[in-house]
Amino acid sequence: MKEKVIAVIGRPNVGKSTLINRIAGKRLSIVDDKPNITRDRIYINASWQDKNFVLIDTGGIVEDNEDEFAKNINSQVELAIEEADLILFIVDAKTGLNPYDYDIANKLRQTKKKVLLVVNKVDSNTQRDLASEFWALGFDDMHLLSALHGDLGVGDLLELITADIERDEEVKEDNAIKIAIVGKPNAGKSSILNNLLKKQRAIVSSVSGTTRDSIDEEITFEDKLFRLVDTAGIRKKSKVDYGVEMFAVDRAIRAIRECDVALLVIDSEEGLSDQDKKIASICEEAGCGLILAFNKWDLIKNTQTHKFEQEIDKDAPFLNYAQKIYISAKTGQRLEQIFKIALQVQAEREKRISTGLLNKVINEAYNLNPPQSIKGKNLRIYYSTQAKNNPPTFVIFINNKDLIQDHYKRYMLKKLRENFGFKGVPIVVSYRQKGEK
Repeated sequence: MKEKVIAVIGRPNVGKSTLINRIAGKRLSIVDDKPNITRDRIYINASWQDKNFVLIDTGGIVEDNEDEFAKNINSQVELAIEEADLILFIVDAKTGLNPYDYDIANKLRQTKKKVLLVVNKVDSNTQRDLASEFWALGFDDMHLLSALHGDLGVGDLLELITADIERDEEVKEDNAIKIAIVGKPNAGKSSILNNLLKKQRAIVSSVSGTTRDSIDEEITFEDKLFRLVDTAGIRKKSKVDYGVEMFAVDRAIRAIRECDVALLVIDSEEGLSDQDKKIASICEEAGCGLILAFNKWDLIKNTQTHKFEQEIDKDAPFLNYAQKIYISAKTGQRLEQIFKIALQVQAEREKRISTGLLNKVINEAYNLNPPQSIKGKNLRIYYSTQAKNNPPTFVIFINNKDLIQDHYKRYMLKKLRENFGFKGVPIVVSYRQKGEK
């Protein structure tokens, strides 16, 4: 059964994102006291009393239609309204009835969708009395609440909007492969998302930093479900301003930690930068699969992919394990290959190696190249096992951790990859002394 979709609409800074965060029970949308913080429409899965529904957080509808971002924000709002089963029209009790509220009300009436007028920031009895002026907007239903404090009206609102939703008695397993689209600002992440979805899902602009919230969208490719997460561009920490951008970057890093596969989008004209390497390190530490997507490949002339790849491997040998793809968001070149490679990477993440085979490989590697003794003491390997997958994690029991050096750890890691693959997946190897938990 299709879940009920509820769009949250209103002028900038009336508390739309605050209300959504209150309903979701956690900070999902960026909240700040500046208008126009939310730009793209954000989909949030929410639940109340075992009743599931989807909220769409939208940018504030703005009057300056000549501004590029204003046009894009208004376009995103229109798409959200089109998808919605119910519209929550949010107004601000503190600032009172605004002339532009009338314009929004007229537009909403023309959609023929069910609209519930929500008067937010009702924090006192005085504001409750003054809220009656919003009846002038001409809607049959009006609800008063305080999204910031949550003790007034939020629960009643949830009862109201979920009255026609059946309870979900079963917990649905999430089988979607989560792909986080990450990278520096202006690398083409949102363009890739829009091209894959075949629609204008995220605001695309040549101005860096356009995407601030992480955007989730599900798509089926060859009978397999994927969840694409477009994220804000991650700049160098020293260049990130405190406030909205910092929260957006934090959201992007959180998306990396929660995804199965990270698609690191790199500008082919610029090549692999130090910041790209830093983002790749974040992905590796998170344990997710990694695909290096070299975008704008249509602009690269007379360069063969294998030579380009050799230069990347030489420049960043720690990324040799990553899958690589050469794409163009503009022309659509190889974009659908992203799904196929993500499937391969996810299969590698889930791979388990039998204990017998693992010990055979580790012992052969040890006998082929035994480590040098340290102060007359020799390293001995007793036993190896795979502790878990996602990411593949191995534990090797030895006699003394002081006897294993970094270069030998790299050697063992290389042997694991040579024998078992794990292409596109970071491998975690832990060394423990006998008897150590």
